Amino acid sequence: MVLKTFGWSFTVTALGLVAAFLFGGWTAFGIVAILSVLEISLSFDNAVVNAGILKKMNAFWQKIFLTIGILIAVFGMRLVFPVVIVAVSAQLGPIEAVELALNDKDQYQQYVTDAHPSIAAFGGMFLLMIFLDFIFEDRDIKWLGWLERPLSKLGKIDMLSACIAMIILLITSMTFATQAHQHGGAHVDKAETVLISGLAGLITYLVVGGLSSFFENKLEEEEEREHEAEEAAERAGRPRSAVALAGKAAFFMFLYLEVLDASFSFDGVIGAFAITNDIVLMALGLGIGAMYVRSLTVYLVRQGTLDDYVYLEHGAHYAIGALATILLITIQYQIDEIITGLIGVVLIGWSFWSSVRRNKALAAAEGKADAADKAEVSSGV
Repeated sequence: MVLKTFGWSFTVTALGLVAAFLFGGWTAFGIVAILSVLEISLSFDNAVVNAGILKKMNAFWQKIFLTIGILIAVFGMRLVFPVVIVAVSAQLGPIEAVELALNDKDQYQQYVTDAHPSIAAFGGMFLLMIFLDFIFEDRDIKWLGWLERPLSKLGKIDMLSACIAMIILLITSMTFATQAHQHGGAHVDKAETVLISGLAGLITYLVVGGLSSFFENKLEEEEEREHEAEEAAERAGRPRSAVALAGKAAFFMFLYLEVLDASFSFDGVIGAFAITNDIVLMALGLGIGAMYVRSLTVYLVRQGTLDDYVYLEHGAHYAIGALATILLITIQYQIDEIITGLIGVVLIGWSFWSSVRRNKALAAAEGKADAADKAEVSSGV
């Protein structure tokens, strides 16, 4: 199972490391290895959230996620995206941007640094909306009940997530505007860029998420009929299979997954510049990491890990909230990528440990109930 799921990841790792060695020797080999670990550590929460969405889709769309989705994730976000942001921010043509990335790495890195506010605002707002929608939803299973219970009551207010997100965006942009005034207007463009990019991230989330929900809701009646058919099959002794999204609903879920992956990858792409400004090594390292994130997503779905460890999804969404906050903070202040990665790992690890404790408590309670039933039967005999 592990080899089947991670086979392509192992293959790409071997090819990528060999290519790095041929490109720049052992130094390049080490840089690509470090970048791969960085991408995996920063994107583990991405895999958990992706798995929660992917398990709703049928086998065909899961396969599309692993094939076409990989091309978008690896080549689009890890190779093309860094070049595109330089081309847009520096008002260069695509060919000029590529030449700059290959021949003048210091200037290329400076352009990416200058574009960071717009990247962080877009990605931060998109991820913030995911987090807010999650914590304001009333769920049967709650991890941090003392926090999630009151928030789920507040969540009954329509459009609360979008309102809070816009307030945070306004505060962020106004902070930069205030700083611009204090410093003679040096950061006015940054404040406007943050506001526009943040609104673009918010609109992207609402459009893509809204379309996904729309087509998913349209299939509810059909799914209910399929559930009834499955229950009849189970009563007749035939195996029962889960209902999976297909058609337009699955397509927009796939589109949502790709935008989600893009938002998650912002910190990895930007963080990679702390290690190297060589676009070739960056693409190799981040590409390898992206492959493992994809494979891990499928592994979580096929193993049913999210069903067994019910708080994992909670931990991943809290990690998303932390990452969104960090992205917005990094518009003005630098935060070490190690801190970003550790926060996600700690939150997911904590949620996993809480899930294990819950499973043990449930098993112990079931054991006591069985023992009580047996004792009652024995006394009755």
